[in-house]
Amino acid sequence: MLTLYTDTDTDITPAVAAEYGYKLISMPYSVDAKTVYPYVDFTEFDSRAFYDMLRSGVLPTTSAISKERYIEYFEPELAAGNDILYVHFSRAMTITFNAMDEAVAELRAKYPERRFEEIDTKGITTISYAIVRAVGDLFKAGKTLDQVLEWAKTEVDHYAMYFFADDLKFFRRSGRVSGLAATMGTLIGIRPIIYMSAEGKMTSCGKEKGRVKAMEHLIGRVADLGDDIKSYRFYVGHTDAPEIAKEVGAMLKERFGEDLNIEYVVCNPTAGSHSGPNGVGVCFHAKHR
Repeated sequence: MLTLYTDTDTDITPAVAAEYGYKLISMPYSVDAKTVYPYVDFTEFDSRAFYDMLRSGVLPTTSAISKERYIEYFEPELAAGNDILYVHFSRAMTITFNAMDEAVAELRAKYPERRFEEIDTKGITTISYAIVRAVGDLFKAGKTLDQVLEWAKTEVDHYAMYFFADDLKFFRRSGRVSGLAATMGTLIGIRPIIYMSAEGKMTSCGKEKGRVKAMEHLIGRVADLGDDIKSYRFYVGHTDAPEIAKEVGAMLKERFGEDLNIEYVVCNPTAGSHSGPNGVGVCFHAKHR
């Protein structure tokens, strides 16, 4: 038997996880020294309340989980005779996978007959959500573990995501975006355009004055890089900005056709702690990232 895992940084909710049979690893954030584990400490994510908290000036912090916690997740499945595939957010964005590697090395020594495989989505939030769903669809279609791993070797890099941030203070504090000058935050109305690189890092690739220009920039990226996008789900992710997301969706349908299959995704609280509210991004099947 094979057990699928993903984590809450991929935006997967318990309902979507259950659709595919994924088990969820909860990635924590902390507010006022209290650590919160999504979908462990609450059953539904109240995105409006969370992002309103950020709007009020609260800046949550995030942290890695321990080797011991990874063992608590994985060992029961291995002990039951199951192999594991973990489809996760980008290794390049966190040290938490150092702890996971230690846990997996220990478990492999204890259960040498079992397989532990992973797919690095080389992204976080909506782009990871898209890949987690694509992997789930492959298994539902009857693909084997090795066939899915072979698919991932090339297809992960054919999922692209471009987004804009509304307030730079969150990214400046976290330092998670390369090429983002802190001084940009002093320029009123400037919105950096950020994408997930092939190395799995958030990288600034431009800036626009005003929200409309930023949205038009996203549409232009899809036009330049989109690869047979109507054959794949299209995702618009946002950090509690449903109206802006719907506006981007309308622009996309106007440009590429009303039959474009768009799903709207709310960014999880752990990733949202770094990006802040009112951001919007697009994820699509692309020629390259």
